[in-house]
Amino acid sequence: MIEKTYDAAAIEPRIAERWEKADAFRAGAGAAEDSEAYSIVIPPPNVTGSLHMGHALNDTLQDILIRFERMRGKNVLWQPGLDHAGIATQMVVERQLAERGEPGRRELGREAFIEKVWQWKGESGGAILGQLRRLGASCDWSRERFTMDEGLSKAVLHVFVELYRKGLIYKDKRLVNWDPKLLTAISDLEVEQKEVAGHLWHFRYPLADGATYEHPYNLDGEGNRAAWKPSDGEPAGYETRDHLVVATTRPETMLGDTGVAVHPDDPRYKSLVGKHVILPLVGRRIPIVADDYPDPEAGTGAVKMTPAHDFNDFEVGKRHDLRQVNILTVAAAVTLGENPDFLEGIDPSDDLDRTIAELDGKDRFVARDMLVAMMEERGFLDRVENHAHTVPHGDRGGVPIEPFLTDQWYVDAKTLAEPAIASVREGRTKFVPKNWEKTYFDWMDNIQPWCISRQLWWGHQIPAWYGPDGEIFVQKSEEEAVAAALAHYVTNGTISDDEAKAMAADPARRDGFLHRDEDVLDTWFSSALWPFSTLGWPDKTPELATYYPTSVLVTGFDIIFFWVARMMMMGVEFMDEEPFHTVYVHALVRDKTGAKMSKSKGNVVDPLDLIDEYGADALRFTLAIMAAQGRDVKLDPQRIAGYRNFGTKLWNATRFAEMNGALHGAALNPAPLTLPLNRWIATELGRTIAETEAAIGAYRFNDAAATLYRFVWNLFCDWYVELAKPTLGGDDEAAANETRIVMGSVLDRIYALLHPFMPFMTEELWATTTESRPSLLCHAAWPSLDFADPDAADDINWLIAVVSEIRSVRAEMNVPAGAQAALLAIAPDAATAARLDRHSTALKRLARLSSIEISDDAPDQSAQIIAGSATFALPLTGMIDIAAERSRLEKAETKAWAEIERIDRKLSNQKFVANAPEDVVEQEREKRDAYRLEVEKLAAGLERLR
Repeated sequence: MIEKTYDAAAIEPRIAERWEKADAFRAGAGAAEDSEAYSIVIPPPNVTGSLHMGHALNDTLQDILIRFERMRGKNVLWQPGLDHAGIATQMVVERQLAERGEPGRRELGREAFIEKVWQWKGESGGAILGQLRRLGASCDWSRERFTMDEGLSKAVLHVFVELYRKGLIYKDKRLVNWDPKLLTAISDLEVEQKEVAGHLWHFRYPLADGATYEHPYNLDGEGNRAAWKPSDGEPAGYETRDHLVVATTRPETMLGDTGVAVHPDDPRYKSLVGKHVILPLVGRRIPIVADDYPDPEAGTGAVKMTPAHDFNDFEVGKRHDLRQVNILTVAAAVTLGENPDFLEGIDPSDDLDRTIAELDGKDRFVARDMLVAMMEERGFLDRVENHAHTVPHGDRGGVPIEPFLTDQWYVDAKTLAEPAIASVREGRTKFVPKNWEKTYFDWMDNIQPWCISRQLWWGHQIPAWYGPDGEIFVQKSEEEAVAAALAHYVTNGTISDDEAKAMAADPARRDGFLHRDEDVLDTWFSSALWPFSTLGWPDKTPELATYYPTSVLVTGFDIIFFWVARMMMMGVEFMDEEPFHTVYVHALVRDKTGAKMSKSKGNVVDPLDLIDEYGADALRFTLAIMAAQGRDVKLDPQRIAGYRNFGTKLWNATRFAEMNGALHGAALNPAPLTLPLNRWIATELGRTIAETEAAIGAYRFNDAAATLYRFVWNLFCDWYVELAKPTLGGDDEAAANETRIVMGSVLDRIYALLHPFMPFMTEELWATTTESRPSLLCHAAWPSLDFADPDAADDINWLIAVVSEIRSVRAEMNVPAGAQAALLAIAPDAATAARLDRHSTALKRLARLSSIEISDDAPDQSAQIIAGSATFALPLTGMIDIAAERSRLEKAETKAWAEIERIDRKLSNQKFVANAPEDVVEQEREKRDAYRLEVEKLAAGLERLR
């Protein structure tokens, strides 16, 4: 006898241990030798990470696919692993050193610090993989990989060197996102946009050489001069100006201005193009250029250009050959006096000396305030406006990032992107949902060089060595770099052949001859190789031959560019084949109101807490049934509680079956079945298997889960079990035995169908219902049943429909639960009359009917019911107060309509729709839909009373 209640906290660890002891998830487990391969690589979580709801959704969906295909007999590999998470890990270890009072990174030196990181990784890193086990992830844990392990490091070196030799990796001076706190370049994904209440400072830049121009103006209502835009038509008049007005939210960057841009069609400034302004406080002559970038309708239409400190200005500067003057240090302090780029071309002056004396070495924000005061003092401040705007911050450093001009390593992403774009355009890789292809193309068609260097110590150190003259030697090892350098310097005559041989023979003689690049590679570089590096590449391993390309990638939309696109580029470049044929992009997990989860909002839901409370199966099933394509998951813990009840329902149905002698482990052959009830459940089971397979195959996880929910809870537990009770307790032993066999066999297939979604409970039920199982459920064959008896199915479904409609009417009309009602069949046809006769006992028992009669007309004050082609009437006289019930329904309908009208007014307010958070607007729409459904039900109830 199975336990009375299902205890997830006790059973789930026991099942996990059973799987581990059986090595149940190793690659190919349970499959025949010649089976078709099916593989997925897990998006490698950060080694510093812990399980969050995004992981829970992502890995639940992957596990559903993996368990499904494993049960279908495929040679399955789900490849697990971790990303070394350069910045995050380095921060964790540095913080730990500080907390322990140990020497910091700089005091330790590079090698000793890296040893500390590896020590931390061994002791504390990778906890998330254990948390994934709690979720039930059936990865081949024996094949766990790490982006810094020996094999993946070998792959990274190979790719870097090969791309460098092809000219696809190079060093360049460009703008990057620079974190002044962490002192490293960071990727766009590590930049967080924050809304701040700032200012817009308008500065006057004097025209050079005594130039002036006629600037148009309008008049306001009081006759004062006001701004004029090109779209305003004819201006009210003109005034002579000897300056341009430009605006900025970052005044300190003006020290690096090297131009002013205006639109070529802006009539205000056409006469000034090609002339110069004098940069205030500095004295640098900077040109006025015509470019399409400035918007004539925005601000003054004149835009200061700081190519070394703004991404847009950098592009404009390239088009017009504007100088790039970096005026900040890596720590975001102003640097002027010892900055040759800043001083170049500037004549000495008292103003310049004062600017350098007052601002040099100051923090950027201190310098900002001082510079504004200096501009105001000297008459160059036109006006200041309050200005709310977004400021990019480093998501880990937490400080505003700077667009910073620096030497970095880059990948020629544009060249690598071309075949990866073709792969999707030509259908070799498809996105599900398909609309994400547009996002992919938008990024890939406009791709920029990929900055791959980071100023960190933890990561893959760039395999580049520099000679005494700055010559770069890129090789896989220092020995190869030394050999290449010696050959190079012998060839150009810098050293003799004898010197080269001596240096090659004696490492001490070449001390200081080469020095290695200190930077490391962006973590996305190593993870871009994940689908093939984890399989042993660049070696030609059996796993690589078997499992590449992988079958599908399951990922979130936020890393389509950062990870998916880069895996596509690297896979096509180095494997000559796309790394996966399908990219399934799941949505976000939000809180129950639809708001995005964030620590600042305090609405983050910890999946481990949910597993503790409800069990992993309930969480998994909830995520799956809510994972509709293109729709965010609104996670309400009450929904998880509901799906825990679903598991309890199955558990109790199994107990009922056990107490009534159900036979598990037997083959199900529906053909000789005699009872319509058993032929019906077999037919519905066949339909459920087919629908579930189709839904999972199309990545419609919610449809698959909903199909199983309907079959298990509604058809099997509610109806089949209830309708089978008289047979199981009756005198017809043959009918009872047939039902016991069918009940046990259908339950076995329910366990198998539900296993990818609820693996722990189903594995437990599989094991405890009979001792004769040939394998674990995770290795059992996926159910198949090619059987249909439409007549039996229609017959029982008719009975279910009639009972359901009667119950619904009784509930709507507030008929007392214990009251026995009469049912009138209104002029039924012969088939309906036969069904009424055949199922009269069940109808009376299940619908609480006192009698079933046939009538030509429905009596007054009766509720009419339509089921299929038949009409029935349920007389209500004496059972309820008709007038009071009508009044109740009318009041409820009026109230619901009032709510709909209130919401419609709110949604028709464009200001509300435009300004309210997206989740708030969506909540209002959902409320409206709910009230509409309520109105329809109330109207149906009133119609019945009429």
